[in-house]
Amino acid sequence: LLDVHTGKGKGKTTAAMGIVARCIGHDQKVGIVQFVKGKWETGERVVLEAFPELVTITAMGEGFTWETQDRVRDIETANAAWARAKEMIEDPELVLVLLDEINIVLRNDYLDINEVADYLKNKPAGKHIICTGRNAKPELIKIANLVTEMTEVKTPLPRRLQSASRD
Repeated sequence: LLDVHTGKGKGKTTAAMGIVARCIGHDQKVGIVQFVKGKWETGERVVLEAFPELVTITAMGEGFTWETQDRVRDIETANAAWARAKEMIEDPELVLVLLDEINIVLRNDYLDINEVADYLKNKPAGKHIICTGRNAKPELIKIANLVTEMTEVKTPLPRRLQSASRD
């Protein structure tokens, strides 16, 4: 399957991590590429690193890049992450590959959506791929088997922080 988790609401990566946890519970190997979250220590990464024989995590980004300081560097980083993602997708031992926040790099045109969509459309049979992040491109939605849009109904964040807290 090709799943897309998108929308303005919280929970896109969390839902994907639930599927990762399900794979671990079934002793299946998983690959994760975090496109923009960078080397930040996250709770999910700490937990998943407890299963090194089942989970390979590659954090390629340098943090969220809403207003980039260096577009060329961001594009290079996104391309390196995409190259790593393709290696994982081609790895026959990995059942699931999570492309965390790839929708952000696609939205910012750091990667060519047509190349990504063509590659994912022709992915190896039996490979489950999840793409997360706001504003999934129509080309990705069109080829996906499952698209879930997270909708914000209520948030505890003050208005001034809502616009700064884009996941």
